[in-house]
Amino acid sequence: MPQITSFVRRAAQVNGNGVATVCGERTQTWRAFEARVARLAGAMIGLGYKPGDRVGILSLNCDRYLECFFGLAWAGIVFVPINTRLAPPEIVFWLSDSGCSGLMVDDAFVPVLPKVLPETPDIRHIVHIGEGPTPDGQLSYEALIAAAEPAADAGRKDNDMAGIFYTGGTTGRSKGVMLSHTNFMSNAQNMYPATPFNADTCYIHAAPMFHLADGAMTFLVTGYGGKHVFLPRYDPVAFMQLVETQRVTTALIVPTMVNMLVHHPDIGKYDLSSFKGLIYGASPMPEAVIRRAMQVMPQTRFTQAYGQSEAAPLMTLMPPEYHCFEGPLAGKIKSAGRGVLDCEIRILDEHDNEVPRGVVGEVCGRGLTVMLGYWKQPELTAHTLRNGWLHTGDGGYMDEDGFVFLVDRVKDMIVSGGENVYSVEVETALYEHPSVAECAVIGVPDDTWGERVHAIVRLKPDTTATEADLIAACHARIANYKCPRSIMIQEEPLPLSGAGKILKSELRKPYWEGRDRRVN
Repeated sequence: MPQITSFVRRAAQVNGNGVATVCGERTQTWRAFEARVARLAGAMIGLGYKPGDRVGILSLNCDRYLECFFGLAWAGIVFVPINTRLAPPEIVFWLSDSGCSGLMVDDAFVPVLPKVLPETPDIRHIVHIGEGPTPDGQLSYEALIAAAEPAADAGRKDNDMAGIFYTGGTTGRSKGVMLSHTNFMSNAQNMYPATPFNADTCYIHAAPMFHLADGAMTFLVTGYGGKHVFLPRYDPVAFMQLVETQRVTTALIVPTMVNMLVHHPDIGKYDLSSFKGLIYGASPMPEAVIRRAMQVMPQTRFTQAYGQSEAAPLMTLMPPEYHCFEGPLAGKIKSAGRGVLDCEIRILDEHDNEVPRGVVGEVCGRGLTVMLGYWKQPELTAHTLRNGWLHTGDGGYMDEDGFVFLVDRVKDMIVSGGENVYSVEVETALYEHPSVAECAVIGVPDDTWGERVHAIVRLKPDTTATEADLIAACHARIANYKCPRSIMIQEEPLPLSGAGKILKSELRKPYWEGRDRRVN
């Protein structure tokens, strides 16, 4: 009976007096954590929330974020984590599309609310989970918990929906990925081979908690009664300080963060000897970066993870023994690893037939981690999950040993610093500029971000616009991380296919020539 709240009960049972969370100066045990989760559930029920209702979370990493995951689930409420880098119109869409009737918000995002709340009339309550005084019109998180009676677990389980995690849309619309209790629990179990977990595990939330990369670890660490340490925003110095003072053992971060960490000039000044396991994924990892990481952190075992939100998110793992450049296992480090226990992997052609080993096709998976579907998008769900297989949109091949090598994207998605950027969203923003005749947005190599968003634009006759003008126009419409970092303005028309589609493959060629790996 998969039920994510059972992880909390287990932690309190096997390690009740052990430290559950460390957030700034605030520390609590697992027994106390379980009690607060039950009281949070009671408070939400007292406010009129029912099983199946949706509540958004807009916050930086903190212990209360973790309590919200489990407290909302305890009440049977579906949690909807909100990307903290979104522009207000995008936040409005996520909240409205998911039908959220409540919102948990911390101090960092209280200033955004005046631009959001007038457009989201279905939000009945704002619960303030920040450290400062509770603003007028909001409910104090701590006061709610203090006044509430602990609730009995609502008993949601198995294929009941537990969370909605939004991901970018290939048609310009974000997609709400519906994930169940079974999805989350199976994913947690699949993560176990990445590094040994037990009550002595000390995990640092350095990647944002709205992102399923971090979520992959949230439930597993809880189930084993390990310790959660919180870094509100990623900073390499703050990361190293917490590793040293809290004796952090494990982290999951994206390659951009790894790069910032291992090339920081002060890395030798901190005691990182406790740091035994680093899992990375979500974007390309340059070979030079992983070599540097292995050099400056020789005590650390590295594991690569690949997946997507639709798989909760884990699909493949490459364990530490394959992180080598010499010997019989050399060469596998260029792969994304092999399928995890609860996710069968196949490489399929355009007719959904499996291709021979070594032949490029679409990476597809099926198993207990695969989503329930897309929220309110049945046709897209049917297309993505056709014939019982999750179609990732990623192109790759499998070798004779079952290792998956990713070579390109079937979908026009750009991964910059671990964040997914869909080109059509950026193109839509560019096309709103009155001078733009046609444009194409692609990902080009970037030593810092893995990929950066680059646009090729042709202007309308007798109009003018500079690169700065177009970038500024995008910043007014979409989140900063989605905006082009560079724009090439050209006079000649963009190359077209016979069907009249812009040939992005031709536009990418000069940037990716000689590179054998584009996605992670």
